[in-house]
Amino acid sequence: MKRSLSLVCLLISSLSMTAMAQTSHSVPNAPGMSGPQKIAVIQFQLAVARTNEGQRDFANLEKKFAPKNDQLKQESDQINTLKKDLQANAKTLSAEQKQEKINEIQDKEKELSQQVEDAQSDFRNEMGTAFNSLAQKVGAVMTAYAKQHGYTIVLDDSSQGSPVLWADQSADITKAVIAAYNVKSGVPAPPPAAPAPAGQAGSGK
Repeated sequence: MKRSLSLVCLLISSLSMTAMAQTSHSVPNAPGMSGPQKIAVIQFQLAVARTNEGQRDFANLEKKFAPKNDQLKQESDQINTLKKDLQANAKTLSAEQKQEKINEIQDKEKELSQQVEDAQSDFRNEMGTAFNSLAQKVGAVMTAYAKQHGYTIVLDDSSQGSPVLWADQSADITKAVIAAYNVKSGVPAPPPAAPAPAGQAGSGK
């Protein structure tokens, strides 16, 4: 539950298949073309996520859901406190009192579970909308880039089920497409992350 609203990369991974199905991700051969084909590979979901626009939009989405995430964590902590109190006072409580507290905990857990499920659904829906919209635009830039540089096929190397077993780095156009999209979108790079407070970095805890 603690990570339910912050695993953006995992959500992006699950959404990339839908987005790529809607995006032109291969460049057809020019009429009459023969001989060896020029093939490129791209980590498409990574390209979408690492554009300046993607980093900005996904960070804003996490910020939007942060208060709800904090609320759910507080409720989870309250339930844990009730459990500890019940365990600590078990010997002094009557059977009826124990059952009342157990019922209270179970009711709160059920309510929290529903809230978490609703929050996850809302987050996935908004993330899906944002990712798919951006993927369409990145896909168009990718296609234009591939045509401009004479690629006849572009393969997505994002998922474990990718057909790409090996590719030379010169065939990977991920960074180039990200750069091309950033230029086209005009969205500036996000500011660098603030350094960790003294005593935390490298603590290993």
